Amino acid sequence: MNALEIRNKFLNYFKNHDHKIIPSAPLIPENDPSVLFTTAGMHPLVPYLLGEKHPQGTRLADYQKCLRTVDIDEVGDNRHLTFFEMLGNWSLGDYFKQESIRYSIEFLTKELNIPMEKLSVTCFKGDSDAPRDEETAKIWEEVGMPKERIYYFGKDDNWWIAGDEGPCGPDTEIFYDTGKEPCSPDCNPSCGCGKYVEIWNNVFMEYYKQKDGSYTKLKQRNVDTGLGLERINMLLQGKETPFDTEVFKPVMDKLQELAKNDNIQSRRIVAEHLRSSMMIIADGGRPSNIDRGYILRRLIRRMIRHLNKLEIDLSLLKDLIELYTKVLGEMYPELIENKETIINIILEEKEKFVKTLENGEKELQKELGKLREKNMDTLSAEEVFRLYETYGFPPEVTKEIAEENNFKVDLGAFDKLFKEHQDKSRLGSEQKFKGGLADQSEEVICYHTATHLLHKALQIVLGEHATQKGSNLTKERLRFDFAHPQKVTKEELDEVERIVNEQIQKDLPVTCEEMSYDDAKKSGAIGLFENKYGDKVKVYTIGDFSKEICGGPHVEHTGVLGTFKITKEEASSAGVRRIKAILIR
Repeated sequence: MNALEIRNKFLNYFKNHDHKIIPSAPLIPENDPSVLFTTAGMHPLVPYLLGEKHPQGTRLADYQKCLRTVDIDEVGDNRHLTFFEMLGNWSLGDYFKQESIRYSIEFLTKELNIPMEKLSVTCFKGDSDAPRDEETAKIWEEVGMPKERIYYFGKDDNWWIAGDEGPCGPDTEIFYDTGKEPCSPDCNPSCGCGKYVEIWNNVFMEYYKQKDGSYTKLKQRNVDTGLGLERINMLLQGKETPFDTEVFKPVMDKLQELAKNDNIQSRRIVAEHLRSSMMIIADGGRPSNIDRGYILRRLIRRMIRHLNKLEIDLSLLKDLIELYTKVLGEMYPELIENKETIINIILEEKEKFVKTLENGEKELQKELGKLREKNMDTLSAEEVFRLYETYGFPPEVTKEIAEENNFKVDLGAFDKLFKEHQDKSRLGSEQKFKGGLADQSEEVICYHTATHLLHKALQIVLGEHATQKGSNLTKERLRFDFAHPQKVTKEELDEVERIVNEQIQKDLPVTCEEMSYDDAKKSGAIGLFENKYGDKVKVYTIGDFSKEICGGPHVEHTGVLGTFKITKEEASSAGVRRIKAILIR
């Protein structure tokens, strides 16, 4: 069984159990408040988990393309991936623990033919905020899970919340026994030795965590589950790593064939980062020096560094992209549809990085010259890090060149600086993750509605080409990316601002209708992601001014938004401009 077959089995199973199959949301979040990428299957469904009515009903299932940036520097080992696919099923105030667990165990044992004896589960052990989840454990026993393979753990392992505030609850995780020898007599699913691998997480959202840290019961109890496709595919095939499966193996084998200096870690980095970069570009991402564009640039450049380490001719990069398109095209048709764009963007970025490497080497030679003049023989860790951070110059290349010139390099201290840099990056990523999933505050809802007014105003002033390319919202401001080939003049910005404030002063009603996607398009509604919607969609209309397909939530009338003020206009990436604005209320 391969990954595509597993995906299809999953979708068919839940379709046969009265779930509506919804399409994968793009990696670039459509109405995202503040995350860089779609990071989890539930991410596009946050409004509905908080009570918005989903146009497809209360039982949903899908496969979701996800990308997480926290562990980019860990990729190269035997398990970390940045891009991955998550299979998920949801109950939005419909079924709860009993049905969720029965669906999961039936799918694993009957559809995927996994023996029950290969599985173990964990439940929430309880604390002062919520009781021990004996109900879930009892259900597991009823479906045939032996008591000795049901474990209880605390919040760190068996409690899910998106951020510091929001819907949350206990979860139950399902683990697959790889058959490896236990690390100790006390070996269990929490030890991380590799004997047990988590494959599925069922979250039972029945609480809401308040800002003050207290918990209240939700009116609507939800189920949110996630089954990692690459991981279950690897385990079912009896492979040691995802890189040994059909998803990666053709590219891994090709890299081995082309490499003059083979290294398994470098091959994994190239294979993983190339796939991730292709998926981001296919969903509209473009390299830049900020935010998601910077992540894409970083992935491509790290991949090129390791192609150089493998001593593979960079002119063969196009062949690798075409190979991946053939390997993954059936799973992700968007790779075929956007193949030329993907090739052009990655090759252009490659050329820029080759120049960066040249510039970095020039800067390094200057620094070595200064050290000679001072009769010093060691290049400092701070300088190695500066070259890495400023020029993207690889530390191992710095070391190699320095040693060729009879200089020592303190890479140990560099590792410490690099670790501090990673920790800061992780904190930043986590903050974005928290804001995007948990923050449905009044302020963010106001800014969300304001983006609709801004979008329409830009099209009136600049032309219909000025379509949304991304947004980022916090309680303090909105940031809106849109297609436009040149800087927006002050006069144009003033006019955009005037039009938005005019609609706010009119106190226009904001209404929502559910209809088919075709009817939405016929009605004149803007849909930013063609072919990414389900059979039914929500259309939000603001008076006679704006009409967009959107998940919500929005304010009920524009008068509550206050005064709209543009604070900055700048370039975001090639052909894309960015506006930052605030609401003064």
